[in-house]
Amino acid sequence: MIPGANEYGVEITIDEQAVEDLCAVSPTDVDAPSALTFARNVFVPLTTACRYTCTYCTYFDPPGQASLLSLEEVREICQRGADAGCTEALFTFGDDPDDRYTEIHAQLDAWGYDSIHDYLRAACEVALEEGLLPHANPGDQTRTQMETVADVNASMGVMLETTADVDAHAGPRRKEPGQRLRTIQNAGELDVAFTTGILVGIGETWRDRAESLLAIRELHDRYDHVQEVIVQPVVNNERWAGGSPDLATMRRVTAMARAALPDEISVQVPPNLAPANDLIDCGVDDLGGVSPVTDDHINPEHAWPALRELEEIAAYADVPLAERLPVYERFLPADLRPDGFDGTAADGADGGRNWLSPTIRNALAADDPAGERYRAVLRDETTARSD
Repeated sequence: MIPGANEYGVEITIDEQAVEDLCAVSPTDVDAPSALTFARNVFVPLTTACRYTCTYCTYFDPPGQASLLSLEEVREICQRGADAGCTEALFTFGDDPDDRYTEIHAQLDAWGYDSIHDYLRAACEVALEEGLLPHANPGDQTRTQMETVADVNASMGVMLETTADVDAHAGPRRKEPGQRLRTIQNAGELDVAFTTGILVGIGETWRDRAESLLAIRELHDRYDHVQEVIVQPVVNNERWAGGSPDLATMRRVTAMARAALPDEISVQVPPNLAPANDLIDCGVDDLGGVSPVTDDHINPEHAWPALRELEEIAAYADVPLAERLPVYERFLPADLRPDGFDGTAADGADGGRNWLSPTIRNALAADDPAGERYRAVLRDETTARSD
């Protein structure tokens, strides 16, 4: 039983035999990928405020210390990213920061915004103006909140982390698995290409890991909207001294992710946090968004790898490496998908569902340097730049 799922209007049925079967999966049960992909992005930490106080997270700052980027700062980050050949602006902030932090709410009000999502929309518009495709990851979202920003995002995301009720989510405001699942469901209902994932090593059991992956699979089966699932280990930091999962654990859980998910969903490991060389053969086919410009603000002690390091990972696995956009090709309409596309188009991508809003579609098709950069990625014509 997933804690709180029904409370948030999410009906998930986890088959007991499926859980047992998935727990029995090992790396020898899955195939290595035929290629690896990555995205070139800038990390835009819109605010360091968060209503939650998870014991493993260094991203949030206490009330009175949290920051809020101005739109001028957002523009400067995006300009640097576009100049470096990036295609994605990854927007992150804690869940409902203007709910718990009075100073953040006051600053938004002074700038003329009713909520953090209204402000996120403005920030995404800045990113588009500067030639980057927004991918916003603002934590739990109601359907109304997601609707506010969906049309100015190429894709969106939230980490499910786990369906279990773990002590690492302790505090007066605990993360609720049901609320996370509701956010993933909202994305499906709104035709938003979506990224999610599990966090490994925060007190969850093997059964919890299997249930989390199967819950993601069930929601994807309904909506065909999940584009990638991240398998991310927790790492030691100033707030977490509980250690990281060992290599054997990461290999097994990564293989479980590949076995649980359909082929059209990529399995991703973050190469600055996980031993990617030792996980590719467990079914990993994506290395996530890496930045030649900005830090990983969620894990600041772990620097992004340079492009040459990604090339070394691909060479070690003996597979080609290709750059991708923040929205996967399967969600693009036929006239924008590259000629060599050999995957399965998302349900209704060629009519009937608006995976791309007119705003994002126009950006991809635009006769300007940004549009050409996006299309060069789709044509696999990007060239290496110094990282």
